[in-house]
Amino acid sequence: MRASARWTPLIVGVVVVVVLAILPLLNLSIPGVLPGPTYTPGSLALMSLCMVFAALALSYNLLLGTAGMLSFGHALYFGAGAYGLGILLQAADLPLLPGVFAALLGGMVIAVVTGAVAMRVNGIPFAMVTLAFAQAGSVLVRRNQAITGGEEGLGLNTAGVPDWLVGVINTRNLYWVSLAVVVIVYLVVLWVDRSNLGHLAAAARENDLRVRVLGLQPARAKLIVFVIAGLCASLAGIAYLLLQSGTQPSAVGADLTITVLVMVVLGGVGFRWGAILGGVLYTILDQRLTVLARADAIHQLPDVLRIPLSEPLFLLGILFILVVMFLPGGIAGTIDAAVRRRRGRATAATGLGSVDEGDLAETAVR
Repeated sequence: MRASARWTPLIVGVVVVVVLAILPLLNLSIPGVLPGPTYTPGSLALMSLCMVFAALALSYNLLLGTAGMLSFGHALYFGAGAYGLGILLQAADLPLLPGVFAALLGGMVIAVVTGAVAMRVNGIPFAMVTLAFAQAGSVLVRRNQAITGGEEGLGLNTAGVPDWLVGVINTRNLYWVSLAVVVIVYLVVLWVDRSNLGHLAAAARENDLRVRVLGLQPARAKLIVFVIAGLCASLAGIAYLLLQSGTQPSAVGADLTITVLVMVVLGGVGFRWGAILGGVLYTILDQRLTVLARADAIHQLPDVLRIPLSEPLFLLGILFILVVMFLPGGIAGTIDAAVRRRRGRATAATGLGSVDEGDLAETAVR
């Protein structure tokens, strides 16, 4: 029974990945969620975007859920991956794979430098320092028109990109790339969570002083986790650049970090599958509520209803408030708590049954 319980998550994960991999080959429709059947470019683009932000949410959950670090500048590393690859393809005229490795290296260097500075403080000051770095990165992106495209954003130079990753006709291939990115980020996060590094970071999250008293170095462990999370975010940014055929200054701003924080809280802080679920749900709601806001039925409503319903961010904000109020542990946390309560009741009932049977046997002997 214990062996089956140990292998169940792996089996479920493999099945989910296989199902997602064959979705572009199927003719499935989910009205209200996808704009068309699963094989159409519009649906594939939406599902790919969901996976990109699921990977980004996973990387942020590694920071907040594993190490307990609240960062307001995580989008800086997402933007470093997107802009880094875009600039390398455009200015250095590198092929895709060398450009990807160079962009990841650049994102890692930025994470090392900013993380080493930010971790001189803890708590809210740490969050403010990361926010300052993100704002500085946003200013650099917006003001360097010649390199980053400024406010208009940076387009993808397709000269160094393989033909099978360019154009709407290849959206299916981009979907598989996005799926591969989610799987890679998930495996990295899983490895960190189950390694001594992750255990040390989690222990420091609970009681940093006690860990230091034991002679360990939690600051180094948290910095390594910070860098790995930044590296995963950079990989998600690279997938975003390829999927969107470009990037915008919003990919570096603090607003994106707040959005990712909402994804993680919505799914459940500390739960890997919760971060994925939160990223997917938020992205779908953001895209579909925008379509709903433009519907004729909404514009025909009285102003008292039309004005709030025509603002997707207002509806997302209401949803977030409801989740925080009624599902404080997020979706995954609420489900996990319910399962634990059910198992606890079942265990108590089993133990009671064993005691009753023992009492009956003792009575029969007497």
